[in-house]
Amino acid sequence: MGKPTGFLEHGRELPKKLDPSVRIEDNKEFVLNEEFGDKINTQASRCMDCGVPFCHSGCPIGNIIPEFNDAVYRDSWEEAWNILSSTNNFPEFTGRVCPSPCESACVLGINQDPITICNIEKTIVETAYREGYAKPKTPRSRTGKTVAIIGSGPAGLAAAEQLNSAGHSVTVFERDEKVGGLLRFGIPDFKLGMDVIDRKINLMAEAGVEFKVNQHIGVDVNAQQLRQEFDVVLLTGGSTVPRDLPVPGRELKGVHFAMEFLGQNNRRANDMDLKGEEIHAKDKHVVVIGGGDTGSDCVGTSNRHKAASVTQVEIMPIPPEKRPANMPWPQYPMIMKTTTSHEEGCDRHWNILTKEFIGNDEGQVTGLRIADIVWKDAAPGERPTFEEVANSERVIPCDMAFLAMGFLHPEPTGVLAQLDIKLDERGNVATAGFATNQKGVFAAGDMRTGQSLVVRCINEGRECAIEIDQYLMGGSNLEAKADSLMLSA
Repeated sequence: MGKPTGFLEHGRELPKKLDPSVRIEDNKEFVLNEEFGDKINTQASRCMDCGVPFCHSGCPIGNIIPEFNDAVYRDSWEEAWNILSSTNNFPEFTGRVCPSPCESACVLGINQDPITICNIEKTIVETAYREGYAKPKTPRSRTGKTVAIIGSGPAGLAAAEQLNSAGHSVTVFERDEKVGGLLRFGIPDFKLGMDVIDRKINLMAEAGVEFKVNQHIGVDVNAQQLRQEFDVVLLTGGSTVPRDLPVPGRELKGVHFAMEFLGQNNRRANDMDLKGEEIHAKDKHVVVIGGGDTGSDCVGTSNRHKAASVTQVEIMPIPPEKRPANMPWPQYPMIMKTTTSHEEGCDRHWNILTKEFIGNDEGQVTGLRIADIVWKDAAPGERPTFEEVANSERVIPCDMAFLAMGFLHPEPTGVLAQLDIKLDERGNVATAGFATNQKGVFAAGDMRTGQSLVVRCINEGRECAIEIDQYLMGGSNLEAKADSLMLSA
């Protein structure tokens, strides 16, 4: 490493953020990365010359982290970009929205604060775009093979870039009017702006990837038609059926799935068609049901709408503040997480059972009946159970509720039905490797695995691209994860 003693001389430091009272006035990114200056080199110097860099295994796409940290410390930014982009198609996305399992696996994190890997990654990619290092991955020649990719989320886009770089002619079909899937219509602009997505899509288009929008395969276009026109069809439509909450009053006006709210707000922020009845939280008492990242995004968006109050409830117990004994390093620990959205204002509650939505004579939700619960220890092989705390039932104000409880599986109708794709017991696409039960039809990402992280979907797309390349050509020179030992040498 460039500075073996860096971790002894410097502590962990991240860029400042705009004050919450300022940043909730718009939907723009608020991390002041450009003001961090030379501190990024200092932070990169903290990366240890550890014998086994567990950050590699912590990262689902195997980013070669010590090497690009060393390049950043030496101000060798093009080298850092080449190392980072060798394993990650979209560091501009992961540097902003990844929960950083690599940092949880950092060796320095055993007894100190880990390296600021995500922020270093974001700085590398922004430098690459500014200095012109980020270029289209144009193939040297074409194979004559054609691939149709249905869905333009991170798995589909990663597979598209990889397969195009191998020389295949790739067409990506997207049912919305712009490419990106939940990257564009599920993650708020204050975390991942549409301009960041667009500049990458433009590079891919320059490299030869064709994008067709407003093409809802299985509805507007019969999926069997694509099977006849293309050598391979890849399904990357995501896990899009949300988990519902079947309690009395669910049908009341003002109760929405989280993605209805988040997607519409991204459209509003970018002067796009809202597609449906307007959902706006201004002056509303908002309740977000679900304690994950999607729920946090609903909190931040509601704050920007100037909601009267924002309450987030979660059925699970409050996570521990520090790594628990049953999640030892280098595992990714389930610990208490306070996001930037929570910093902006939110009343949070755990061990809460949602029992009923209360409404008025006009059918509008006005309150939420909840109760406290206590979880019981589960017997070996059994699921945990809970019981309601006596006399804890109460009604809290609720003019608008957002269900942010995750997703179940892909939509079984449409493209999956038309192609007669076999599903597993959870309703996801069943595969052998990435191949479905239909010859020449593959699946990757959340549609195959169930809901997951953006970075895992990127890995799915890269791994699937290798299998498709082998199917088309009998072999493949594509790599999903680079050999860090060879690069170090």
